[in-house]
Amino acid sequence: MKLDAMKLGLASAISAAVLWVMCSFLVMLLPAMMIGMSGDMLHMQLNDMGWHLSFSGVVKGLIAWIVMAGVTGWLVAAVYNRLQ
Repeated sequence: MKLDAMKLGLASAISAAVLWVMCSFLVMLLPAMMIGMSGDMLHMQLNDMGWHLSFSGVVKGLIAWIVMAGVTGWLVAAVYNRLQ
């Protein structure tokens, strides 16, 4: 079975965008809980740090994640198709 590299890349990019927007909203709504959870996931104590969330930062991060997820999804499909 061959994977459509463009479709997988697009699906990956859309998924990353949805997750990024959801995460950004959670950081805006529940900053203390999210910094605690981020610290737990990284095995670090981040509570003394704070979020510096701006609209331009959210947009820049969104673009970066869309591009990286799209390229990664495309690359995974391309490599998978070559291995068959």
